[in-house]
Amino acid sequence: MLKEGAGQDIRTIPSVVSGDPSDRRSIITAASIPAKKLGIKAATPVSMALRTFPNLVIVRGDFDWYRKCSKGFIAICRSYSPVLEQFSIDECFLDMTFRLFGKDPVSVATALKDEIKAKLGFTVNVGVGSNKLLAKMASDFEKPDKVHTLWTEEVREKMWPLGVRDLLWVGRKTEEKLLSYGIRTIGQLAQTDISYLRRIVGERGALQLHETSNGIDNSPVETEHPDAKSYSAERTFPKDLSEPKDIDRALFKVACIVCHRIRKDKVKASTVSIFIKFTDFSTLQKQCSLPQPTDITALILNAARGLLTEIWDGERPLRQVGLGLSKLSRDAAEQMSLFEDPKLDFYRKWDENYDKANSK
Repeated sequence: MLKEGAGQDIRTIPSVVSGDPSDRRSIITAASIPAKKLGIKAATPVSMALRTFPNLVIVRGDFDWYRKCSKGFIAICRSYSPVLEQFSIDECFLDMTFRLFGKDPVSVATALKDEIKAKLGFTVNVGVGSNKLLAKMASDFEKPDKVHTLWTEEVREKMWPLGVRDLLWVGRKTEEKLLSYGIRTIGQLAQTDISYLRRIVGERGALQLHETSNGIDNSPVETEHPDAKSYSAERTFPKDLSEPKDIDRALFKVACIVCHRIRKDKVKASTVSIFIKFTDFSTLQKQCSLPQPTDITALILNAARGLLTEIWDGERPLRQVGLGLSKLSRDAAEQMSLFEDPKLDFYRKWDENYDKANSK
């Protein structure tokens, strides 16, 4: 039986958060520690979770409250370092390079998590690592209310014994491919010849898996001032869509809208982000950096399409798709290349015609 958790501390009992507690087709967006111990995890259908534990308490998510908590959480984190990159509604990276002189990193991390608990009333895990990848992996170790380290020299001991699905960015399909070739742990993956990996996941995937499984991540913590301008547009569908061609058409429309806006303001973007929302209101998002700043719709759309294939399985129905542009620069000069795409002139002309048609 589905039931709300009124009057109970749902953190202490087998409970989950779902978009619609009355709909068994809904997907679980969060699970309590007791629920996780029963094998119930986020992204599990409610119907499947109920077969595991019929007395499971299911509550509807309060997204306005989530956003309020998120703002408070980010504000506290930013007080520890202004070099902050928000990763999701409840995760961020902090670059503490210039804030830890003479201080113990674990002590600072513990103070941060304790302050969040005291002021906001919820617990967080803090991962401390040599780079963003390792910090994220460490934050997903044993929960709740813990501080974990994952330094480069600890990768073999702490990360390599984990299953390949525990590695950041490895999804279900990639896991299935790796398992079919007998690659079960992160350590096995790290020691697999990259030429062999290419045959399994392709050139780009092989390089990423090789680097991440060995704890390599050279990406900086990219921060913006809170009032820095970014551009985004989204499209909510009258009915849920699952056909790739329909999703692509919607992505094309939001790309046209947001690119028109940056051209109107005479800025170019270096970072493209995409987010998708499922029928249960759970979301996924991902971003990438462009080779150089641009305002060309076709180039931005192409990057967004690549991101979509990484976060959407091509089957699960969507209710919304959105596109964001950030890391903006004004009057950025474009680098000329001997191998420049001959279609760029066509793309620019298409944008010019679109802007004229939508100038009002």
